[in-house]
Amino acid sequence: MIVKRGETVTGRVLLVLLMAVTIVPFLSLFVTALHPAGTYPSGLSWPESPQWGNFVDAFRVANMGVLLVSSGLIVLGVVPISLVLGTMAGFAFGHLRMPGHRVGFLAFVLGLTLPFEGIITPLYYQVRDLGLLNTRWAIILPLIGLFMPFSVVWMRAHFVTMPDELSEAARIDGASTWQLFWRVHVPLAMPALSSLAILLFLWTWNQFLLAIVLVDDPAKRTMAGALGAFQGQWGTDVPLLCAGALLILVPTLAVFLVFQRRFVAALLQGSSKG
Repeated sequence: MIVKRGETVTGRVLLVLLMAVTIVPFLSLFVTALHPAGTYPSGLSWPESPQWGNFVDAFRVANMGVLLVSSGLIVLGVVPISLVLGTMAGFAFGHLRMPGHRVGFLAFVLGLTLPFEGIITPLYYQVRDLGLLNTRWAIILPLIGLFMPFSVVWMRAHFVTMPDELSEAARIDGASTWQLFWRVHVPLAMPALSSLAILLFLWTWNQFLLAIVLVDDPAKRTMAGALGAFQGQWGTDVPLLCAGALLILVPTLAVFLVFQRRFVAALLQGSSKG
């Protein structure tokens, strides 16, 4: 009993420490955002006169109203296509087990190790040659390709656990491969699909590197690309930068809080099957 109680206390202490490590950076970001614009605050010192108007100024300076629309268009271009292609490929690799599926799946696994920073230079020249620089397609098309390895691996992990008897019963009833996929397996994959959609939304919304390098027009970037508006010739307005970062964080936080149950359900589903 004493050992179990000690383990419980240790677990709680570790959880508190982990929560503190997670919360302190956001708390520092919030406190810094309340300092007067143009200053360089240090630590977690609370300002004598909190500047709540910094959030309004950051929204106006970065033209975030326009970027909200731009980010929405980019998300609508990336997430649905990535979901469809990733689900179909995951079904082929995980359930149909087509010839050569092990080699093909290995290629996607290797794609998970490909960093954005490592391909940004050749990607720039390729997008330039296609005439897509300074357009939203310069962000949408590369993101679809870069997200594909994770999407395929994620969906394959679901389909590989589906019993073969389910497909055999559908085949006996006369279902084609497309009907088997669309009417039988896709409805069962909704937890995995919804959690993948959440991840793709968060990653697309917070995409900064591609938006800065491939798009010169600030009105065609993502919300995260708005952070470049606070970088001046002689320095950075740190309080406004922090305020802008918090404003960009709000939509992603809201989406996660609304759909967190589905996300957790997908993770638990995978653990119970694995």
